[in-house]
Amino acid sequence: MTDQLNRARPLPSASVLAAFGVRGEPVPLAGGQGRCVRVDGYVFKPAEPDEGASEWAACLLEGLAPDSRFRVPRPLRAADGRSVVDGWTAAQFLPGEPGPQRRWAGVLEAGRAFHAALRGVPRPGFLGRRTHPWAVADRVAWGEQDIEVIEDLSAPFAALLGLRRPVGQDGAQLVHGDLTGNVLFAPGAPPVVIDFSPYWRPPLFAEAVVVVDGLLWFDPPSGLLTSAASRPDWRQTLIRALIFRLVAQSEITSRSGRIRAGEPERYARAVRAVVDQLPPEGPG
Repeated sequence: MTDQLNRARPLPSASVLAAFGVRGEPVPLAGGQGRCVRVDGYVFKPAEPDEGASEWAACLLEGLAPDSRFRVPRPLRAADGRSVVDGWTAAQFLPGEPGPQRRWAGVLEAGRAFHAALRGVPRPGFLGRRTHPWAVADRVAWGEQDIEVIEDLSAPFAALLGLRRPVGQDGAQLVHGDLTGNVLFAPGAPPVVIDFSPYWRPPLFAEAVVVVDGLLWFDPPSGLLTSAASRPDWRQTLIRALIFRLVAQSEITSRSGRIRAGEPERYARAVRAVVDQLPPEGPG
C-alpha cells in the first residue's frame, strides 16, 4: 500500500530534503488532500501556488506565542532561510489522533484559542487573489460572488440561497476555515492545529463549518447543531457554511465530471436539520 501511495503522489526530491537538512524515506500521511509526507520528524507539503502565501504562513506560525490551549507545528526553514524549496514546505511533525469524533468540543475549543491568538493579525492581500474551489465557495457563501452549481446540487443550493439573509461581519479576522479534521489530540498535551486554511471571516463562521461538517459527514452528538444557538446570526452563519461546502463540492465535481451517489440528499438532509432545529430570524 505504501508503494502504491508513493507512486500516486509527488515526493520531495533528495535535493529538497538536503536543503532542509533532513534525511530519510518519505512516508505518506493521511489528510492534507493526500499531498503530505513525513520524513524523519518533519512533514513536507507542496507549497501554495502563490509562494508568498507560504512564506506569510511560515512567518505567522513562527511568531505565535506559546499557548497552553493549543500547539502548531513550527515551520522548518532551509539552511539559506527559505520556507519554500522547489515547491515544498516543511514543518515539525507533532503526533496525535485527529478529531472530531468524540472530540467535537475539543475541536471547537482549540479553534477558539487559535483564533484568539490570531486576533489583530492584518488581512493578507493574497486572500483576494485565490481561485481554488474553497476560495470561490467562501465568496459565494457571503454573497461576494455569484455562481451556477452543477445540476445535481442545484436544488439544495437554491434552498440555501432562499434561506440566506443579510448579516454583518463585525469582528471579521483571520480564521482557520477547515478545522474539522485538522485538530490532533495526544494524552497530556494541548491539541495541535494543523493545515492552516486562512480566511477572513468572523470566528463564528469557522465554528459553523465544523458543525456543518458534522451534519454532512459524521454522526455528531445531539446538541452540536444548537451549541451556539444563543449567538446572534448562528442560523445564518450555518447557512453560509453549508453554501461554502456545497459550492466547493460543486467546483471540485465540475472538474472531475462526477458526483458521488447520495451527495445531493446529504446536503438536503443538512438543510432540513438547520431549518427544523433552529428558529428563523426576525424580519430583515
